Amino acid sequence: MSHIDPDTTTDSDPDCDHLSDLRFDELAIPESVQEGIRDAGFTHCTPIQALTLPPALKGEGVAGQAHTGTGKTAAYLITAYNTLLKKAPVKLTGRDAGKPAPRCLIIAPTRELVAQIHHDAEILGAHTGLKMVVVYGGIDYDKQRTTITAGCDILVGTPGRLIDYFKQGVYTLQGIQVVILDEADRMFDLGFIKDIRYFFHHMPSYDQRQSMLFSATLDPRVMELAYEHMDIRELLAVESGRKTAAKVKQQMYHVASDEKLALLLGILKKESCERTLVFVNTRREAGWLEQRLIRADFTARALTGDVDQHKRLSYLKQFIEGEVGILIATDVASRGLHIPNVSHVINFDLPDDKEDYVHRVGRTARAGAEGMAISFCCDRYCLNLPPIQEFLNFPIPTSLPPAELFADEETVRHALGGPKGYVEREARPKGRGGERHGDRGGRASLRGSAKPSGHARGVATPAEAVSPKPRRRRTRATATTAAPAPTGDVAGAPGATEGAPKRKRRRRRGPAKATATTQPDTPKGDA
Repeated sequence: MSHIDPDTTTDSDPDCDHLSDLRFDELAIPESVQEGIRDAGFTHCTPIQALTLPPALKGEGVAGQAHTGTGKTAAYLITAYNTLLKKAPVKLTGRDAGKPAPRCLIIAPTRELVAQIHHDAEILGAHTGLKMVVVYGGIDYDKQRTTITAGCDILVGTPGRLIDYFKQGVYTLQGIQVVILDEADRMFDLGFIKDIRYFFHHMPSYDQRQSMLFSATLDPRVMELAYEHMDIRELLAVESGRKTAAKVKQQMYHVASDEKLALLLGILKKESCERTLVFVNTRREAGWLEQRLIRADFTARALTGDVDQHKRLSYLKQFIEGEVGILIATDVASRGLHIPNVSHVINFDLPDDKEDYVHRVGRTARAGAEGMAISFCCDRYCLNLPPIQEFLNFPIPTSLPPAELFADEETVRHALGGPKGYVEREARPKGRGGERHGDRGGRASLRGSAKPSGHARGVATPAEAVSPKPRRRRTRATATTAAPAPTGDVAGAPGATEGAPKRKRRRRRGPAKATATTQPDTPKGDA
């Protein structure tokens, strides 16, 4: 395994200690690509770029591993442009002749990562004349199909949409000269591995194309795929003794589940959180937290998988431009997104996957900047902490949050919607009553009539669910065999029912048969 220790690299600029001594203009890169590199403001390679570009520019397969924010996307884009500009397109014959044939295929697990790759590629490849097409789910199905049909050199997309168009015969993979997997381990987690193998089986063999994969974490499953379908002989990794950026300050707070909102509000108000990413584990939690922060006078948006794609892109744009100060996200936003100047990352929920912690924290302290990562370890997700600590190879500073860091009672109650107690999502009564008195989508109910069980540091605790009042059964009058006893009946008199329980008459499906004690001519419904 080859590696570069970034702590030993130097640069003339003291603010660029995350760079190596290797300059881009020292590499054998075409001039049209060099112009794009200068447009992007790059002069020196990062450690992962200095490690992977020399062999990749010679046409060798590369598997690169480095923590987030170190320029992996630029490394494989520069390599792809170099290969396509130096090689002639493949001439197709047979049934593939005349079909659109992309020369480079880049596969990424999420829509946001695909959009980020496209953004970087437009800058680096602006002077190459190569055409790029981006496809992913959620928007413009027919428009994307038409764009592919018109032809392209580089095709970037998510596995689902790419395989959909391929099975329809929109394009062929026989012209592929470069294939790139970005965040391959995430594709395993999302169940895309069968689709990836399907792509490899329908493109030229590994010795006829250049293969690359990059990720912050590469486990044995990914390397097995690389050895099987890609001409990659070794893993090139940047070893720094830690899997997170060196300039990110990490802090873990042990806190009860019902205190997490008060702690989050206190941190947002008392810390200098200019641009904050808050991570949760579920879509429901993201929507609930978005409403609570908006009520607390914060500008917040929730970025989850069920949000319309146009809105997701709009939220990202507003967050990057500073119109929105807080972005609440599930792990859909923790992979591959380069959002500049994120000052704080807050793990409202500890991730279930230990590797997701690295990707979440990697949203801050990017490209040598400084950042802060704060995590809440609550009773619900505390079992996720030991695997994370073991994976990082160093202990995260852990403590109880100081009392002054919590928001005051008035702020918390205002965020929850009122001074009365509330019913948490898990404790809310089910049925029409619970939905009528509570907000939809898992939001807290504000009309709990039971007395709260107590308060912790000014936080309203969940109110006890109130059982609904039993409904009185309505019975239909029926004919009886004896007249009711008059008022004042003595014991033993005919018709007396002293102490006898009332018998419920079973509803009969057919008309009652006439008996000796009934009146056959009595109209239906009369007593």
